Amino acid sequence: MSSGLPTTPAEPAILATLACNLDVDILSAALPLLAEGRVEALEWSFDTLFWAEQLPDWFSELLGTYSAENRLLGHGVYFSLLSGRWTPEQQQWLEQVRQVVARYPLVHLTEHFGFFTGQNFHAGAPLPVPYTPATLRLGRDRLSRLYEACRCPVGLENLAFAYSLEEVKRHGEFLGRLLEPVSGFLILDLHNLYCQLHNFSVPYEELIGLYPLEQVREIHISGGSWEDSALTPGRKIRRDTHDEAVPEDVFQLLELTIPRCPHLKYVVLEQLGPSLRTEVSRAQFRHDFGRMEAIVQRLRTGRAGYADQLFLPLHPPPTGPAFEDGQLYAHQQHLSHILETAPTLAEAQRLLHASALASSAWKLEQWAPHMLETAVSIAQKWKR
Repeated sequence: MSSGLPTTPAEPAILATLACNLDVDILSAALPLLAEGRVEALEWSFDTLFWAEQLPDWFSELLGTYSAENRLLGHGVYFSLLSGRWTPEQQQWLEQVRQVVARYPLVHLTEHFGFFTGQNFHAGAPLPVPYTPATLRLGRDRLSRLYEACRCPVGLENLAFAYSLEEVKRHGEFLGRLLEPVSGFLILDLHNLYCQLHNFSVPYEELIGLYPLEQVREIHISGGSWEDSALTPGRKIRRDTHDEAVPEDVFQLLELTIPRCPHLKYVVLEQLGPSLRTEVSRAQFRHDFGRMEAIVQRLRTGRAGYADQLFLPLHPPPTGPAFEDGQLYAHQQHLSHILETAPTLAEAQRLLHASALASSAWKLEQWAPHMLETAVSIAQKWKR
């Protein structure tokens, strides 16, 4: 497969980027864009292929072409950054990262905020943790290990889900503090932000001001879905399911946000392959890319003086024995079990308030009932 990488005399200030994995539906939708040389950088969720003994030659060539041009981004899914216990699976994950970057040098490598529910390391729902000194230390420890494995800039993506308005308002600041020791960067996922704007009725201007926008190197856009609340008839919860076209509201957020991010380098379109199985959905996907591409091209004009922030630590933090938080891990296991097994929202509430999480840093007394309802739905969907 020919990548059709665009040839330009100078590196554009911001690159129109596509999330593209070894998935026949994504690749079928993206092939015309790749052939036309419109995909200026590629984001690859490398750990979704750890099961593959060998990549097809044509896909390896595609990755190699973007890597050679310094335009291949790595995006992790399964590290479970904020799990309270350091696991053999996490150590194995880092070893596989070393193999990936040795074969395909990456511009940078990113992961998701939060921890995964469930016993199975590669199955579960990504959920938040309390914002405490212990979780800050834990996250910094894991990011240092991630940097040591890849030796390139590392970043974190903001989470779509939150239990409370207070958590929503503290999220950006906590992400910034987590990234400080590795001089890391933020992926600002605008659909995730859209979920929080809607689910907690927060104005954009208020929420965007709570994020460290000078640390934003990458923006994601995607679609999602609406879920009816059984608790509050007529109320709809916005979910980050990546299975629909990009909403008009998210394109508007993109227009508003790009000018606020002085070190932005990549804007990425994401969509899951199973939602791209019809020609209509594939055409819409390409239309969404074109819309994103046009916004990027227009708003990167005039940023000629852009100075790329390296996002590399001056002094790489040391990595000794892995930090663990036994109480956090026990709470995570207990929470996961309740979310995955409670037959009703009322029973989940009863079990939580009778558990060790009550009157703790989790602040479950402040959790919005419609978001706990959503957490139960997410966890039980993943469990199935």
